[in-house]
Amino acid sequence: MLQFDGLYGDLNGHPQSDYIFLELIATRSKQFDWTIRPHIHTRLYQFFFIESGHVEFTSSTTEMEISTPCVLMIPPNMLHGLKYSVDVKGNILTVSDTVMDGICRDAPSVPVSFENAHELSFDGSNDPDYVKIASKLEEMRDELFTSKPEKEAMLRAGFQQLFIFLMRLCYSKETQLPGDGNKTLEHFKNFQSLIKKAATPQSIPQFAKQLGISTVHLNRICNQVSGKPALFHAEGYKIETAKNYLSHTSYSISEIAYLLDFEYPNYFARLFKKMTGLTPTEFRNQKRANGLLS
Repeated sequence: MLQFDGLYGDLNGHPQSDYIFLELIATRSKQFDWTIRPHIHTRLYQFFFIESGHVEFTSSTTEMEISTPCVLMIPPNMLHGLKYSVDVKGNILTVSDTVMDGICRDAPSVPVSFENAHELSFDGSNDPDYVKIASKLEEMRDELFTSKPEKEAMLRAGFQQLFIFLMRLCYSKETQLPGDGNKTLEHFKNFQSLIKKAATPQSIPQFAKQLGISTVHLNRICNQVSGKPALFHAEGYKIETAKNYLSHTSYSISEIAYLLDFEYPNYFARLFKKMTGLTPTEFRNQKRANGLLS
């Protein structure tokens, strides 16, 4: 199974927690002869805004032709592949699960419908709903490729409006692609959910017990889906949280280590560098140099 932390084909991609990226479908697909093999993204949500052209969609349970114009919405860890005609027109919007978590906090009733993939079809490119979507997407594109103050906040706000609008359409049309019934992926997604919701530090055996499986089985699942053991994902979530503290607070390194339940600040610092390539101090200084530190 192909698995990417970043975008398709990027074997070394490790998107930051506030990742929002927009590109033309043709930009990446042309490199792969218009065929994107079935794969998963462990921490990325993807939105395919397909204006025209021929598209074939593949998941673990279905193969189908997609009518255009349409919007495809794919959550993390869902196996999916696409084959495009060379005249395809459209965009792919990719956001990190951390960005989506922010929407969950601000509008908790909306993202529930995005546990599975969805397809939204429209009556031509002049459909009023599709026109609204295209307009909002163009606003995000303009913002993405500028260096204006508070760019990240504007992108998050723009995406939140777009996503809620899409979810409202899902509610009204009740459209959903066949889901992925793979039990392995289900356990993996539930494990990631438990990591994010844990109010107190949890060991891997404790997570496994909550899932109703053994520790060995949980590690096997994580290695199968992502190529990484369960501990990597649990610690990885802490590191993503640490990035937010480093970027948006004045807490010291030791204080952040304490907040994240690391017994020793030195271990936290070593783990942070191992997973990001930078020490906590270097990461904070880089954010400050780029004008991103709040």
